[in-house]
Amino acid sequence: MDKDVRIQAAWRWPALIGLNLLALAVLASWQLPATRALWEAANLWLFQTLNSSLNQHPLWDWLWALTSIRLCDILVAALMLTLLIHPRWVFREQELRPAFLHFLALLVVLLIVRVLFTKLAIALGWQHASASVQVPGAIRLSESFPGLERVFELKDRSSRSFPGDHASVLMLWCLFMALFTRGWKLLFSIALVLFFMLPRLVTGAHWLVDVAVGGLFIALFSFAWAYCTPLASWIAAGLERLCQPLLPLLQRLPLVGRLGVLRNR
Repeated sequence: MDKDVRIQAAWRWPALIGLNLLALAVLASWQLPATRALWEAANLWLFQTLNSSLNQHPLWDWLWALTSIRLCDILVAALMLTLLIHPRWVFREQELRPAFLHFLALLVVLLIVRVLFTKLAIALGWQHASASVQVPGAIRLSESFPGLERVFELKDRSSRSFPGDHASVLMLWCLFMALFTRGWKLLFSIALVLFFMLPRLVTGAHWLVDVAVGGLFIALFSFAWAYCTPLASWIAAGLERLCQPLLPLLQRLPLVGRLGVLRNR
């Protein structure tokens, strides 16, 4: 790889060990009796605090209803992708494609980890219904906005809410971007992730532990084994080889061909 390109997964033993220990510590804090009660109390307090703010003002309800639909998830993904491949945001021109392909590799690893971790959670009885299903009197925005629910699938309930896969993707993106951003851009990335994790908590689609334990565990574990080992670079190299035959065609398309991520380095 070009020595001027900073994006390269490799063996990083201190980070690999540290991230795995942190992920296990987060999971253990939810399972150990000494701290389990604290998580349960925080679960209920946060849900009641956030959910009770609904049905107070129409604009407030619209905000969380619109940010809870699947279309918003697609728009958020597009925003994160734009920031990732924008040549004047974080990465230099020659880094755009490696950054994009490495992040795709991270997502591949996250998908595998999520599937395996979800199966483990089911087998060990960690799975549970969302807050809006379990707490009596919970306010469901799907009932207040039946049109949005019918057309766009408003996410405010689930029979299996652990772990929070939506949050894990957001946190994985933030971990990756945090390696290369500083100052206000880093703060913006963190604020963006925190804001777009809120809708699931406000509507009760997830408990706090679904996000702060399940989602964080998946993000940390995936990032550790993908980027703190050569794995992501191996996957990215394979994706690069697969994409090479398509590049000449894509480069000739109007607008699309101007994207820095498609230009030959």
